[in-house]
Amino acid sequence: MEIDATQLIARARAGDHDAFRDLVHDHSHELQVHCYRILGSVQDAEDALQETLVSAWRSLGEFGERSSLRTWLYQIATNRCLSMLRAGSRRPRVVAPLPEATLPEPTGASDAPPWLEPYPDVLLDRLVDQQPGPEARYETSEAISLAFITALQLLPPRQRAVLVLRDVLGYRAAEVAQMLETTSEGVSSALKRARATVDDHLADSASGDPTAAGGRGPARQPDSAAEHRLVARFTDAVERADLAALIELLVTDVRISMPPAMLEYRGVESAQRFFAVASFRPGRRYRVVPTRANGQPAFGLYVADPHADVDRAYCLLVITTAGDRITAITGFTTDVMRRFGLPRTFPESGSVDTPATGEEVEPWS
Repeated sequence: MEIDATQLIARARAGDHDAFRDLVHDHSHELQVHCYRILGSVQDAEDALQETLVSAWRSLGEFGERSSLRTWLYQIATNRCLSMLRAGSRRPRVVAPLPEATLPEPTGASDAPPWLEPYPDVLLDRLVDQQPGPEARYETSEAISLAFITALQLLPPRQRAVLVLRDVLGYRAAEVAQMLETTSEGVSSALKRARATVDDHLADSASGDPTAAGGRGPARQPDSAAEHRLVARFTDAVERADLAALIELLVTDVRISMPPAMLEYRGVESAQRFFAVASFRPGRRYRVVPTRANGQPAFGLYVADPHADVDRAYCLLVITTAGDRITAITGFTTDVMRRFGLPRTFPESGSVDTPATGEEVEPWS
């Protein structure tokens, strides 16, 4: 027989760890996504979630059930994230040195912060279906995209929290004010400034998207037939080292960035120069393993080791698409690949190998 939340709360307050685990189980994955939106890093989000659950366990006796358990947990998680940001307790962030290869001059600095990490779709699949509240402004798929996560990182912490609670989760202004111990007027003021920054960034990010209108196009359709065809064409172009075929897939104003290096290459001509130097070198051969991140197509790239019969992890690419074209490519270092179940090496025969202990090829080198 299913036990209701009231009974679980009573048992948890009495020290029953199993009851507490059952109580928060259905909320833990969405809380991690919430922390990821605010912090921009999967590792930081995991840390924040653990601290949230510890805090909830210790303060369960203070939960007066004046709000829902879910709202109470979101309050703890949000304030935990804000405390991490205020205290500077996140791991040190440094801009990565440029690769040894001489890259073309970038067109500018990337908005993507050094700590930005991709979020595996397999973790999104674990979410319990939770409809946003009545005040939500963003589609669920848009609110996890790399462009949206990047835009959030441009905001001061408190504005970031307000926008996520109001426009993503759909809490009312009075509820957010109570969660953040401020006034409804303060929430409204912070939200107005946050929306302006985020909307400007999303409009700029969508400038190469032929389907966008005023920077806010229709919701993307992940896992569609058009997306499958684009993934197949991208995979084929990279594995054949066909730079011309890859360039055909890009919109004119395509953007390429590579956290933690804060560089951006914007425009198809700049992209062509970049890939010619960074990836499509004579004699280099790639293996491409499709996956998904942030509701978008992603790819684990492996490069053939000239001294051994293995393909070694090279980088993870996440692409943003519009119809049958790519509007942005974001490259991440091999550090993030384990979260996607991607091994450090593949044998040339094609089966998954035991992770290698040898030195990896440096991303973008």
